[in-house]
Amino acid sequence: LFTCTKSYLSHEMIRGCRLSGVKKIRVHDIRHSHASLLIELGFQPLLVSERLGHENIETTLQTYSHLYPNKQQEVADKLSAIA
Repeated sequence: LFTCTKSYLSHEMIRGCRLSGVKKIRVHDIRHSHASLLIELGFQPLLVSERLGHENIETTLQTYSHLYPNKQQEVADKLSAIA
């Protein structure tokens, strides 16, 4: 799937950050940002879990549960709109 090694990608990320003057960003940080974006866009936890390659949804929910409370207001608003 990828034509470069994790080590090479990590090295290039560090180099790019240094050259652009931003703080160091790890490849794993991009993965976390991707998951956070999917959650914010409203994708279901099961889909996020599958996309991240987690063996079970519990891993996803435990890791990213801090992002889901923001969705509670959305649920309440949608239910209120029905009434």
